[in-house]
Amino acid sequence: MPHAIWSGTINFGLVTIPVKLFTAVRTNELRFNFLHKKDGGRINNVRRCSLDGEEVPYADVARGYEYEKGKYVVLGDEDFKNASVEATQSVDIVQFVDLTEINPMFFDTPYYLEPEKKGRHAYALLREALKDANKVGIAKVVLRAREHLAALKPNGDALVLELMHFNDEIVAQSDFDFPEAEKMPANELKVAKMLIDTMSATFEPAQFHDTYKQKLLGLIEARAAGKEIPRIRGKAPAPTNVVNLMDVLQRSLAESKSTGSARGSKNGKKSDEKAKTTRRKRSAA
Repeated sequence: MPHAIWSGTINFGLVTIPVKLFTAVRTNELRFNFLHKKDGGRINNVRRCSLDGEEVPYADVARGYEYEKGKYVVLGDEDFKNASVEATQSVDIVQFVDLTEINPMFFDTPYYLEPEKKGRHAYALLREALKDANKVGIAKVVLRAREHLAALKPNGDALVLELMHFNDEIVAQSDFDFPEAEKMPANELKVAKMLIDTMSATFEPAQFHDTYKQKLLGLIEARAAGKEIPRIRGKAPAPTNVVNLMDVLQRSLAESKSTGSARGSKNGKKSDEKAKTTRRKRSAA
């Protein structure tokens, strides 16, 4: 059973819904330790002063903000305590907005909100009202002594609280050199759209896997079992001399159609075999 990392209430108007907060994503990264090649001992990180070279015990470590090159303002635990916001244990909705109005770049980390027993009806009511109105709640919530901007969104039977970035955390696009909008050649645009059509499909997340992690786990399991496996590395695509964008699009379109036809033929063959098997079973019956 997942462990709730926070419990509190959803507040909007005079409505209060008791809920628990659960992590909605997993960190599946493989974690490694640094070891001494000679004897396999763990390597520890040592805090060392850059001025006198001495090792510094944790009790003597302070946190400083570099406001100019080499100049710091040192802050103590009391300073951080005074700056921290009060833990209100509530998701305070301040407004409702259309989901389409929010740039996806503002979304960061999703969490599940599970209702307490006495708040289930109000929870379901809020979820269905948000679905019907096609709205999300913009809220403020305090987690780990820090105030966050968040969006409360319906997701199937659940309400999801997705932490958001503040506006000043998003790097402005004006800092980069992007191509300006221009009228595309009609023939290039047509072929590009055809390529998009041939590659379009229903998104199924389960189809995609972290192949790097899978290969690495296979290597770890083999090594742990005392086996050696050959190094397998995919070949990079051969460079092409094609420099005409239209030629590239047309070649891509032809390749995509060929791949799609092969896939369709394969699926069709499977369907035919399944149908023949079904007919044989019926005949036997």
